[in-house]
Amino acid sequence: MAEFQTLKIESLSSHLALLTLNRPEAANALNTQMGRDLMDYFEGVALSSQNLRCIIVSGSGSKVFCAGGDLKERNGMTDEAWREQHILFERMFRAILDCPVPVIAAVNGAAYGGGCEIAANCDFIYAADHARFALTEVRLGIMPGGGGTQNLARAVGERRAKEIILSAKPFSAAEAYAWGFVNRIAAGPDLLKDTLATAEAIATNAPISVRQAKQSIHRGLQMSLADGLAFEIEAYNRTIPTEDRHEGVRAFNEKRVPEFKGR
Repeated sequence: MAEFQTLKIESLSSHLALLTLNRPEAANALNTQMGRDLMDYFEGVALSSQNLRCIIVSGSGSKVFCAGGDLKERNGMTDEAWREQHILFERMFRAILDCPVPVIAAVNGAAYGGGCEIAANCDFIYAADHARFALTEVRLGIMPGGGGTQNLARAVGERRAKEIILSAKPFSAAEAYAWGFVNRIAAGPDLLKDTLATAEAIATNAPISVRQAKQSIHRGLQMSLADGLAFEIEAYNRTIPTEDRHEGVRAFNEKRVPEFKGR
């Protein structure tokens, strides 16, 4: 595994990885290097998953997940430099969203701006009870540009997303859960334990099946119901000739835990 300047990557098992946004001196703010590191990591996973079956994304420390874009780095940027940086960020956000391996955000504190968008680009979110979220870009003369207007609206609905984004007001973990943005809330010390329990449950399942189901859900929601159903069957049919399908049925009949190989 490559070394990254702004990320800490830990192998929790042969199939699970913990990715920690690691700029504690800057509230884990998203700078150009972190954007490049995240892009390289997730694009690398897409090219070669190395037996990974689930990735957890969290932030360094116990107070901040990611404070958003690094405004100190951006201070004085020319329009051209800003656009070039954002092209990198766009590719990074897309790499998270399109990661074939399930990605869970474990939001351990404040997730503002681009930090909220990093979490929203993950497959789902667990949050510490003290976590807070916000998309504050309109206060800076810009707007969410990392999927915020799209992912948030799909999670909480158009009217709620407009209220959140246009007011730029922070919202709590409890509100995020009630609105459907967050899947589960945990006490701060229990966040990683709870997230890991779900990650382990995912990792015990047939990895090809998990990937195909993930893709079917995400792609299907962009289609009509008829097209989504057709896409689902195409995804399903890819699981039929796998060794894992044979192993799953065998293990069920032999009353044992299956040993999936991802083949």
